[in-house]
Amino acid sequence: MIMQVKTVKVNASKSYDVLIGRNLIERAGKLIEKVLPICTLALVTDDTVDALYSKTVTTALENAGYKVKKFVFCHGEESKNLTTYSEILNFLAQNELTRTDAVVALGGGVVGDMAGFAAATYLRGIKYIQIPTTLLAQIDSSVGGKTAIDLTHGKNLVGAFCQPSLVICDVNTLSTLPKEIYLDGMGEAVKYAFLDKKIYTLLQDEYDILDLVYLSIDYKRFVVENDEFERGMRKLLNLGHTPAHGIEKLSSYTISHGRAVTLGLKIILKNSLKHGYIDKELFGNAIALIEKQVGKLECPYTIKEICSSSLNDKKRSGDYITLIMVYGVGDCRLVKIKVDELWGYLD
Repeated sequence: MIMQVKTVKVNASKSYDVLIGRNLIERAGKLIEKVLPICTLALVTDDTVDALYSKTVTTALENAGYKVKKFVFCHGEESKNLTTYSEILNFLAQNELTRTDAVVALGGGVVGDMAGFAAATYLRGIKYIQIPTTLLAQIDSSVGGKTAIDLTHGKNLVGAFCQPSLVICDVNTLSTLPKEIYLDGMGEAVKYAFLDKKIYTLLQDEYDILDLVYLSIDYKRFVVENDEFERGMRKLLNLGHTPAHGIEKLSSYTISHGRAVTLGLKIILKNSLKHGYIDKELFGNAIALIEKQVGKLECPYTIKEICSSSLNDKKRSGDYITLIMVYGVGDCRLVKIKVDELWGYLD
């Protein structure tokens, strides 16, 4: 079987490869054994992905000689909490995983965050592998080492930086995604389009999804290598995310992350126009691109409600919160705003 595989090497505090191609999960064991000796692997997934891909991945891992222990939790953002996190830790302990063993995250962004944070903290840190199965996870959350869980008062408020040992992006898994989940990923893809001109150009016409995944990951690689721990330019990856996290919280997480990012991006674009950072032509083209790739979405909340809900966002520092504003395609900048002036700034 001839397979096209693109590789992005991430040289962060820990170097690892991101493999992008088709028919990769059937070879997961052979791919993982190149970076991880034979050991026990805890396969962490959700109930939706379990029914689709756990058998294939487990077979591939066992055929390579690994011993597999599977943990399954209920899909959805509502499971990304301290309770599920505790259950995963107890599962690892009950199955006697040691520091020479590892965790495999099979699923979307919630699975990657939960499994990654558990791996980062169990026994003060064990290795983990990412096998993302959603577009959002493949182009964004599986790469870069951010792991986190939600608290009642906000999204991703507890977490750790922990780089994976390997990321396997099999774009064939995207064919089983419901349309709304696929469009979630396109919300993040459109975000990347305003950060990187190559992605903006790609999305103007027909494209191969493998190329979109590759370009998005390669851009994130560049950012992570220059600012792994988000002290500066990595904050640009949060374009649209401050209002998005407020929207998610207001909806009790019934509005998905990708959809919220799309709404947040539209808010940022409108205010980039308002403050004169972009002109009407770019604004019109930007909205047209969003509607082409994600659809027409309207925010059900007022700016005042969103700003109030965003005050616990992790991008807040004391009395200031950092927004990412658009000055042009490939030109986004950090703007520091006083918390009590945020509502007036985002009109």
